[in-house]
Amino acid sequence: MRRLCSVHTHSTMCDGKNTLAEMAAAAFAAGAASFGASGHSHTPMPEDKGCVLPADMTAYRAEVLRLREMYRGRMDVLLGIELDNCADVTAEGFDYWIGSAHRLQGPDGRWYTVDWDAETLTACRDGAFGGDGLAMAERYYDQVRRMAARRPTILGHIDLVTKFNEGTPLFDESSPRYRAAALEALHTADPAATLLEINTGAMSRGYRRTPYPAPFLLEEWRRMGGRIIFTADAHSDSAIVYGYDQAAELARSAGFDRSTVLTAAGTAERPL
Repeated sequence: MRRLCSVHTHSTMCDGKNTLAEMAAAAFAAGAASFGASGHSHTPMPEDKGCVLPADMTAYRAEVLRLREMYRGRMDVLLGIELDNCADVTAEGFDYWIGSAHRLQGPDGRWYTVDWDAETLTACRDGAFGGDGLAMAERYYDQVRRMAARRPTILGHIDLVTKFNEGTPLFDESSPRYRAAALEALHTADPAATLLEINTGAMSRGYRRTPYPAPFLLEEWRRMGGRIIFTADAHSDSAIVYGYDQAAELARSAGFDRSTVLTAAGTAERPL
């Protein structure tokens, strides 16, 4: 029985390394019940050119629908999108959407990408926030809170701002100030409408040893009655279900006994 899903994926149509067809084939080979294409939404940011879908997503939609027919009866293929907090397109007409904050807005009004590289984030902290990493994190969670309030199908990598924090920390993740900002954003999410992803993408690319999100966020989400979904945030076919065993271990330690799978028929619960 096919029990997994891989619905946070990126292809050569945005910043992935493999075509949509290759990603779907990898999901099928891994035994996935469903594969979801979730290309990065178009934004007006010049630096995003070549890393996001075009504003006209006709070709993207057509390729996903072609793959849907190819795998019909064998694996569900879902048409999704990862909508950025600076997107200039909508999620209208998609099977599902991932709401993600990749940027924060500094006191200077500029937008800063939090997951580009450690040097960029350090420069943001020191230049825009006067070295106050907690103020930077609070600005990031303000964007997560706004995204969560839109009730996405999946709330993407809620604590993405910690991507580079395992090596030389830019702020203290144990600080009450940090945790208050993160929890406020989480509390804005609607557990009846939104799934929280346990995302292994930074692990497969060598940036982290553990998935997003932090245990304290997962534990609070469980107390809120929320549901979880495992995602690989895969940018290559070799990472299509990367680290799902570790994601399950993290989920169990937070008190979950099941995860959610997205299918063409809706959501289905699977025991861990």
